[in-house]
Amino acid sequence: MKAKVDNEDERFTHPIRTRVTKKTYKRMHEIMQNSNCRSMGEVARKILSREKILMLNRDASMSGPMEELTSIRKELKSIGVNINQQTRHFHTAENESQRAFYFMRTSDLYKNVGQKVDRLLVLVSKLSLKWLRGS
Repeated sequence: MKAKVDNEDERFTHPIRTRVTKKTYKRMHEIMQNSNCRSMGEVARKILSREKILMLNRDASMSGPMEELTSIRKELKSIGVNINQQTRHFHTAENESQRAFYFMRTSDLYKNVGQKVDRLLVLVSKLSLKWLRGS
C-alpha cells in the first residue's frame, strides 16, 4: 500500500531501467533485507540520491533471552487473568470458607508472579550488561 504524494516534485515520474551484475544485485538485495528499504527500487533511489539508508542489525545471541522474555510476558498475563477471576469469585463468595479458599488460591498465584518477576529481573540485568558493553 503506497502513500499518496500530494507534492508533484516528490512523485517518481521518470522511470530509469538499468542492469547490474549478479554481485551488485546480491549486495543491493542484502542492503534491502537489512535496512528500512522495502524494495530494490527504494535501495537504488537512496543510493543515487545519496540519502542515508538505515541498516538494521539483529544480534542472534539475543534470540534466546528474547524468547524467554516473551514467554514470561505470556505467563504473567495468564496469571493476571487468573488473579482477576479468583478476585471476582472471592467477592461473590457466600461464606467465609469459600472466601478463605479463593484467598489461598490467589495468594499462590501471587507467589508465581514473584518468581516470574525475579527471573525477569535477572534477564534484564544480563541484557543491560550486554547492552552497556556494546556501546
